[in-house]
Amino acid sequence: MALKTLSTALPSISISIPLQFLPFNLKLSQLDSKPSLIICEFSKSQTRASRKPPSSDVHFTDYGLVEPEGNGAAAPTPGERHLEHQKSVEALKLVLKENKKERKKQKREKLVMKASLAVAACYGCGAPLQTSEIDAPGYVDLKTYELKKKHHQLKTILCGRCRLLSHGQMITAVGGHGGYSGGKQFITAEELREKLSHLRHEKALIVKLVDIVDFNGSFLSRVRDLAGANPIILVVTKIDLLPRDTDLNCIGDWVVEAVTKKGLNVLSVHLTSSKSFVGITGVVSEIQKEKKGRDVYILGSANVGKSAFINALLKIMAEKDPVAAAAQKYKPIQSAVPGTTLGPIRIKAFIGEGNLYDTPGVHLHHRQTAVVPSEDLSCLAPRSRLRGLSFPNSQVFKDKEAADHSKSNGLNGFSIFWGALVRIDVLKALPETCLTFYGPKGPQIHVVPTENADDFYQREVGVLLTPPTERVKAENWKGLESERNLQIKFEDAERPACDVAISGLGWFTVEPVGRSHRMSEAVSVETCGELHLAVHVPKPVEIFVRSPLPVGKLGSEWYQYRELTEKEEETRPKWYF
Repeated sequence: MALKTLSTALPSISISIPLQFLPFNLKLSQLDSKPSLIICEFSKSQTRASRKPPSSDVHFTDYGLVEPEGNGAAAPTPGERHLEHQKSVEALKLVLKENKKERKKQKREKLVMKASLAVAACYGCGAPLQTSEIDAPGYVDLKTYELKKKHHQLKTILCGRCRLLSHGQMITAVGGHGGYSGGKQFITAEELREKLSHLRHEKALIVKLVDIVDFNGSFLSRVRDLAGANPIILVVTKIDLLPRDTDLNCIGDWVVEAVTKKGLNVLSVHLTSSKSFVGITGVVSEIQKEKKGRDVYILGSANVGKSAFINALLKIMAEKDPVAAAAQKYKPIQSAVPGTTLGPIRIKAFIGEGNLYDTPGVHLHHRQTAVVPSEDLSCLAPRSRLRGLSFPNSQVFKDKEAADHSKSNGLNGFSIFWGALVRIDVLKALPETCLTFYGPKGPQIHVVPTENADDFYQREVGVLLTPPTERVKAENWKGLESERNLQIKFEDAERPACDVAISGLGWFTVEPVGRSHRMSEAVSVETCGELHLAVHVPKPVEIFVRSPLPVGKLGSEWYQYRELTEKEEETRPKWYF
């Protein structure tokens, strides 16, 4: 049959399409455009039943061709569809309202951050400059302040507290951590942490620092609460303090394993030393690669070495970057006192977009630095390479009877004091069991029979057992109020069973069989078993039981690399030094 004209072949049809079924990207102006010719061919049955709704009709939405909702008794009525539409509109309004509140909150935090940076601050510690309180951080002589302000040189001022810190004086300004010597506590640890809250909403690159001597105590396990979803580069500091002949390949693998167990996703791990500049060049390359115009924030716990790391970073960058070379003139102050940096310090260190920020250290209540008086904080910071001190050691037994007892029973029935900060009671051990201590040289180690331990501690605290030193009265020291019983299982007597790390101090390695006994073929020992220790520390201080850190020449001999799957090989962060 010949094709008829449109007017004779098709009846007059008017089609109305509800607006909600139109595609979102269809503009109203397009409805006025020229209509397209649509030619349809209907069967006779369809023509006769054109007035009845077809049973297998389809309709178009903005998602494409979909099946109909049905037209039987279970099909939604127009009223139900209207109610569903109203509910979706109300839900959308609620989501938009919550988003608006969140944007306002982020805006307020950014304004607070900008305001803190707009205020003139000491370039050494970040404290706002002031001329009224001579005993508080940020104090500057009024004449000096007015002169510098007149010549627009407020960014070149170092406050009085930073001058004292630069000469070795231990002056902390954080409440609950020794207190300020003048009695005017400038800020609390919570307020310092709040100054970092804006990082969750910033697009930044985070460089997180961890102290290898106090790895667990300085790790910041909840760092994502501060950093948000921002990428993290993990930098392990102070590796120059590890014992000689330590294999850094073993240390790098150990760190990556620990980071993986903690569930922290990082871009890479770098083993560094701010003193000898080991690994700093690798960190500079990683920052330049991942920065992408963003600000770079140096983040870490108090006294982890952020300021020293920034100084080393600027020195390496200054070799090729004139901007970093100029930034070296006014560097953040560095000292052994926790809480040196009291505010964010902005450093113009990169060509182009992005700045480098030194941030206040996050103070953790579970470290020894939170309980030791400010005068004694310096003795908790190791200044030279660590050397393991192993016990039992005949030289520490001044009593001949105790020395003879040790030869037959080992450390069983003895208590070991690590200054006045730690007491270890050996409840059950092999005669060949050895404990090796790694930490600062300040706190001395003493071994006494457990039955005399209480009297010895009361008599010698502040005298032989320091810190606290004799300058602090013994009655002001709360003592070792917290006790933790450890049941340590071992399956291989040829390697250490574990490390027991004391937060803020160091660690001691538990060897079921000491090296001297392992070298003796005449001694037969158990291949597996269990050791019992009771560890006493000040109440807020935490104790961590971890896999042994492979330090020294022997560490590389007994350390075992774990076999990885292909997926782990791809996703596992790499380490560099």
